[in-house]
Amino acid sequence: MYALKSIPTATFSHDAASDRVEARVEVVCQKGCRQVRRDIATLLGGGEIAEAWGLSPTERARLLAELEQIMAVYGDTCSVD
Repeated sequence: MYALKSIPTATFSHDAASDRVEARVEVVCQKGCRQVRRDIATLLGGGEIAEAWGLSPTERARLLAELEQIMAVYGDTCSVD
């Protein structure tokens, strides 16, 4: 499986919440491109993914924003994952 490309994350103040979100971004990205897109769609639709459990609404927004920013690198397609 291919790891997602590393790109700068969205700009947020660095604190314990940011560390918590960053760790969850890493876990989601390990699932591969197609599943990350599904997880983004789930979050956008108000649904829940395991990696977002226990996050505050602000942290969930950060998680979603960072995932969207990472996936923007790939455009509309995913390479083999």
